[in-house]
Amino acid sequence: MAIPLLEYAPLSQNNRVAGYEVPGDEQPRIFSTDNLLSATDLDNLIEAAYRQIFFHAFESDRERFLESQLRSGQITVREFIRGLALSNTFTGSFYNLNSNYRFVEHCVQRILGRDVYSEREKIAWSIVVATKGRAGFINDLLNSDEYLENFGDTIVPYQRRRVLPSGASELPFNIKSPRYDEYYRAKLGFPQIIWQTIVRRYTPPDKQPKAGDPALFASMAQSINPTGNPPQQISPYNIDYEKAVPYRRR
Repeated sequence: MAIPLLEYAPLSQNNRVAGYEVPGDEQPRIFSTDNLLSATDLDNLIEAAYRQIFFHAFESDRERFLESQLRSGQITVREFIRGLALSNTFTGSFYNLNSNYRFVEHCVQRILGRDVYSEREKIAWSIVVATKGRAGFINDLLNSDEYLENFGDTIVPYQRRRVLPSGASELPFNIKSPRYDEYYRAKLGFPQIIWQTIVRRYTPPDKQPKAGDPALFASMAQSINPTGNPPQQISPYNIDYEKAVPYRRR
């Protein structure tokens, strides 16, 4: 018998109210198969899905079979997102290198497009991961009412609240939630402290020499190291002035 999902609620009533923001640069761009005009639009939609789930997909990380099914209309965008979340790349980069709590946080951010409400929500979904497995947890997120109401079968998930009520912009998920947990970051050996014995000096751009500045040629002039000719040591007693003075001959 499956354990029912533990009940959880937002910590603030503001999370229940739909956001009202003036459109600007921080508003997310919505990629949907409902308004595709060309094959390029579908390419952009696929790239947006990779950015949302993987943050970045190398050539070896791309799911060509899923892309082919999406292009031919055999699967929906929701099924494409399901395939990416269950892929070997997402499993090896997020599931294998994080605890269940951190994995739940990553999936809620990338699939539902928001932060977890509280620790109680992390615990609730981590129980689902422990009882139903990774695939059952992903399926429950994609089949939830929250996902269907906001994205449905045609819209790529996105970070829904980039603009906070105070007017400040919320950081993207990939910046404030690193891929690796603290334990695995320490195990992999980063961040590393690098000691430098050479002191690097910083010169402001306004004080850097411009083209034609003699300072740019100082090192070149010093590297030439020219040597002049020593003066001749001639005694005035050895000079025959009568023969040295020119005169006109008839």
